[in-house]
Amino acid sequence: MENFIKKYDVSRETYELLKTYEVSLNEWQKKFNLVSNASLEDAWNRHFVDSVQLFQYIPKTARTIVDFGSGAGFPAMVLAVMALEKTPYLNFKLIESVGKKTVYLNEVKEITGARAEIINKRIENIKGVRADVITSRAVTSLKDLFEYTITFFKKDTICIFPKGKRHMEEINDAKLGWNFDYDIKPSDTSEEGVILIIKNLSRKWSVK
Repeated sequence: MENFIKKYDVSRETYELLKTYEVSLNEWQKKFNLVSNASLEDAWNRHFVDSVQLFQYIPKTARTIVDFGSGAGFPAMVLAVMALEKTPYLNFKLIESVGKKTVYLNEVKEITGARAEIINKRIENIKGVRADVITSRAVTSLKDLFEYTITFFKKDTICIFPKGKRHMEEINDAKLGWNFDYDIKPSDTSEEGVILIIKNLSRKWSVK
């Protein structure tokens, strides 16, 4: 506990909220298939720390964070819990099309007091929303994420996407159809994993 609190600069209260969240995940997993059963053995690192580490990359000017395919709330619900202490002005919108997962997300919102809007729709059906930050974890490839992302983009929007060992392959594949700047940050939870910070996204228009 002490190492976690010191490393990620959170209070004991925030730590306890995240542990309450972890307990609920284990309980609800028995009813719903929220995450892989194998990952539950190390849920704290695989899901919670993996999400917590993204907080440092949220710009101080950000106000609206949109998360695609939120599932059991990783990373966005974890970030919303952290924001209660650190940046209470942040507005989180969690988009999840699977009804039973949104039921769980609302449960986590209730027990932690996180300020988040749970949206039970498909990403492509969301209209008129612009984001300062877009997050998504283990949903689809980078080029396919961009197809969703572009409608939420504005001038200074950034994406924070955890990715695995094939991240360079995904980047190179995405470059065929998109212009973007990126930084690659190391992951605290996986030697092969990285965190991609994407900026200045625009579509390449082919000339025929």
